[in-house]
Amino acid sequence: LVRAHAAARDAGVRLLPGARLDLDCGAALLCLPSDRPAWERLSKLLTLGKLRGAKNECRLSLADLPDHAEGQIAIALPPDPLRKNATRFEAFAARLAEIFPGRAHVAGHYLHRGNDSTRLAWLHRLANRIRAPLVATGDVHYHDPDRRALQDAMTCIREGMTLDEAGFRLFANAERHLRPPSEMKRLFAAFPEAVAQSIEISNRLTFSLDDLAYEYPIDPTPGETPDEALGREVYSGARSRYPGGIPAEVRALIRQELALVAELRFAPYFLTVHSIVQFARSQGILCQGRGSAANSAICYCLGVTAVDPARFDLLFERFVSRGRKEPPDIDVDFEHERREEVIQHVYRKYGRERAALAATVITYRARSAYRDIGKVFGLGEDALAALSRAACLRREDPFSPDSLREAGLDPRDRRVALTLRLARELAGFPRHLSQHPGGFVITRRPLHTLCPIANAAMEDRTVLEWDKDDLDALGILKIDVLGLGMLGCIRKSFDLIRENTGRKFCLASLPQEDPAVYRMLCKADAVGVFQVESRAQMAMLPRLRPRAFYDLVIEVAIVRPGPIQGDMVHPYLRRRNGEEKVTYPSGELRKVLEKTLGVPIFQEQAMRVAIVAAGFTPDEADRLRRSMAAWRRHGALEQFRDRFIGGMTARGYPQEFAERCFRQIEGFSDYGFPESHAASFALLVYASAWLKRHYPAAFACALLNSQPMGFYRPAQIIRDAEEHGVEIRPVDVNHSLWDSTLEPARDGSMALRIGFREIRGMGREDAERIAGARGNGYRTLSALQPRAALHRKALARLAEADAFASLGLARREALWAVARLPPKPVCELAAELDELAEEEEEPALLPRAAPGEEVAADYAATGFSLRHHPLALLREDLETHRHFVNTARAGDLRGLRDGAPVRVAGLVIVRQRPATARGVMFLTLEDETGSANAIVWPDILDAYRRAAVTARLLAIRGRLQRHGAVIHVIARHLADLSYLLDGLSAPGSRSSIRTIAREFR
Repeated sequence: LVRAHAAARDAGVRLLPGARLDLDCGAALLCLPSDRPAWERLSKLLTLGKLRGAKNECRLSLADLPDHAEGQIAIALPPDPLRKNATRFEAFAARLAEIFPGRAHVAGHYLHRGNDSTRLAWLHRLANRIRAPLVATGDVHYHDPDRRALQDAMTCIREGMTLDEAGFRLFANAERHLRPPSEMKRLFAAFPEAVAQSIEISNRLTFSLDDLAYEYPIDPTPGETPDEALGREVYSGARSRYPGGIPAEVRALIRQELALVAELRFAPYFLTVHSIVQFARSQGILCQGRGSAANSAICYCLGVTAVDPARFDLLFERFVSRGRKEPPDIDVDFEHERREEVIQHVYRKYGRERAALAATVITYRARSAYRDIGKVFGLGEDALAALSRAACLRREDPFSPDSLREAGLDPRDRRVALTLRLARELAGFPRHLSQHPGGFVITRRPLHTLCPIANAAMEDRTVLEWDKDDLDALGILKIDVLGLGMLGCIRKSFDLIRENTGRKFCLASLPQEDPAVYRMLCKADAVGVFQVESRAQMAMLPRLRPRAFYDLVIEVAIVRPGPIQGDMVHPYLRRRNGEEKVTYPSGELRKVLEKTLGVPIFQEQAMRVAIVAAGFTPDEADRLRRSMAAWRRHGALEQFRDRFIGGMTARGYPQEFAERCFRQIEGFSDYGFPESHAASFALLVYASAWLKRHYPAAFACALLNSQPMGFYRPAQIIRDAEEHGVEIRPVDVNHSLWDSTLEPARDGSMALRIGFREIRGMGREDAERIAGARGNGYRTLSALQPRAALHRKALARLAEADAFASLGLARREALWAVARLPPKPVCELAAELDELAEEEEEPALLPRAAPGEEVAADYAATGFSLRHHPLALLREDLETHRHFVNTARAGDLRGLRDGAPVRVAGLVIVRQRPATARGVMFLTLEDETGSANAIVWPDILDAYRRAAVTARLLAIRGRLQRHGAVIHVIARHLADLSYLLDGLSAPGSRSSIRTIAREFR
């Protein structure tokens, strides 16, 4: 509705908001609010119905209407077929005329079935009899007749059936489309008053979404106004932030910001955010504000963000704008696993009638469009799987006939061709309504005065119907209570360090500017490090060579579409490395760009360039920023192009420089970082890197216990920890807990014990029972079952993971022993069973498993192996492939010269095709010595697309490219060698190395 409102306003069209109500009795009506109070009643009515049912349900009856009828115009919708339901509809329409006196109508529309005149005449007589005038409607379901096929398909999707099964659920013709006024007058020539009624109704409807006024919630502070309370909290926080005295420039910033906040009456907003952050910290929940909030001295002093704005000279207009006259948007990240505690606190404090999460409209993408349309046409599972592959094979053009051919489908087949056509039309349509990750709307008045509230799929969650972007468009306050896995990981690292060493750390107490941390990052040793562990970031680290905190701020922001598309990355690196002289387009821009060597990298710099060099006012620059953020609405930035480039050239700046700056702004509209956001994230980059450098065992343990998060799975995290000297100990029934833990190692360091959580199919309750009943340890398998009350299925999971080593049982022997146990624990006489342990049957003498079979079983059970890497076992087989004799190991690549021909092979652990890479694919292959990075150019990708997209074990032939410490293999030939993995496990064994493939797919 909000998007329709904005589009109608831009097009000069008047939008009449309303709703169709389908009642439990089967009757239906249109309900149109005439003014703001009527809108509130309609919203309250919809909220009542939605909260009665589960997600996507609205349960309303005729009895609910009278209490919400004032100010509404109601239009009774005749059923189809009308003849069989005439008596019931007449009673319903008459009742509406009583509930909505003088505001009830009967809808008439043409169905083009040959009986329209008779049906409209009957409706006209009914309307006159009950004094509810007939009104001309179109029963519109699509704007143009050509959309009829798509509407049929969407009906089938909604009903969960194929087109062949739909029958009378589909309309008989393509006439339910928009018509010009002249056509409506022609159709209703016999009933001209019906057309006149539609105009009269339109004139009576004065409500617009522009009438909605948001009111901030106020946390009462006895004896103080909100501004006084905010000032007290800010100065109290400032004294804590600056124990040596508040610097003069900070005092000036605080005074300036508090004055503007008071003028715009934003104090309640800041107090609300402050109270939420205070609650989290009182519960020991790590949190960190980011985004535009970091531009504010107020937020820094309140403890919302840890970025000192005075240190970075950030743009306050990026955060609060006098011209915008709407609240700033504050994002606060909380520990992902504990964010629900904060969410429920907000619900408790403000009540569900005044607090709800924003919604998110999920739209169709290629894969979901293909699958849903394919089901409509009755395609089988094999064909649907092929359609999914088609969406992945050519992501840049998923709806091309070539993508279908490569996936094994014939685009000339009629059903496949229709699937392709309709899936292309469906892409971008709303698919379902979901909840925003944490965008809270909190109001002083009940929320239903703004928008209907509905139940979410999650228990104890209620959401507004509007998308978060729509809330922004209406200027409605939203506080983002977001979850960030790395915050939980850092907190767990601190806890592990305290428990095992006694040393206490927090984000504020970490040693700053540690050279060892920067040396580690310069070598791209960043697996698990926040924000810099991606392929692109790890390739950038040795080139940028960060040596100070601000370098991390740039590192976080530079590998983004904005700087990349604006061609800012290479000039910055050349200037940083002394390969190009640092110059500035003018003296006035020197101050704006000096921190980034004359190259604009951040959103704030783009705004300052607009102000200083293009003549924008601060508020115009803020509108430019908002257009950057409106990346879903294509063309939002075009209105600024001529103004920006023309303003710069008029002030003497080169045309080429002005166009590059605007290209960067266009890149930001895809995804770019403001300096404030990058600074907030850089704090977590440094903290996670410091932990990895100085406490690798604790950091790896915390990473494992925080999964899923980041780019790497447990197999890569464990391998990286081993490379950093951490001893890894396998999961074991006598030593492991649910989470991975630390144990003293023989050399005085800490060893990492794998937790039960890494075993596939293992339940947490079973794991906790094992640990809780362990006592002095388990001596026998038969004692473990009754003491821990485990079913045989759980014991089999443990045996498959080789978790009985401390009982002297190898995997095969343990599986054999488990098979002899009863399916359920029969008693809890653990002590007696321990005494009888010596009388147990001797373990069976089973053939020893081959190394490949053990590795296969490890991957099947946990997704990794502590024994061997699969490539170490396949090296001889690999050499027999005619194209890959003398294949280099990943660890050998550093000894090869630039441009040397090279062959590499490994498990595919990362595939990336960034939108800014113009069709290039980046691959990371892992073997027994490390990982190798490969670049696949578009022409090579086209030639070997199936291998590049689907291979589990991939071999690449090409040439080595060296740029300083950064090494890539430029691929010329790809081969899918996944079949070699299938030969690792012994014939007839229960496990297969195919499970390795699922880990790296």
